[in-house]
Amino acid sequence: MDARRLETIQNHPDFIQLTNGRTRLGWSLTLVMLAIYFGFILLLAFSPATLGTPLGAGVMTVGLPVGVAVIVSAVLLTGIYVYRANRDLDPLNERVRKECQA
Repeated sequence: MDARRLETIQNHPDFIQLTNGRTRLGWSLTLVMLAIYFGFILLLAFSPATLGTPLGAGVMTVGLPVGVAVIVSAVLLTGIYVYRANRDLDPLNERVRKECQA
């Protein structure tokens, strides 16, 4: 790719919106996941008895559903990223590709 074409793409308003949107979305979801994960680790480190509390009369403790919730939240956040990327970012990407093809 020549420098002129690269500059045209980089200065395209949809490309700028695409990169800003992707960066903002990626970092937002990353921060949410980090908060969930480190919240779980901090709870485990500073209040292990909380996660060790039995649920009902069985052998399951609070820690098991909380751990599963951490894993499920990662899957949900991935789904949110895919949904938003398909809805918001892919149309911008296609417009940039079509308008800067020359």
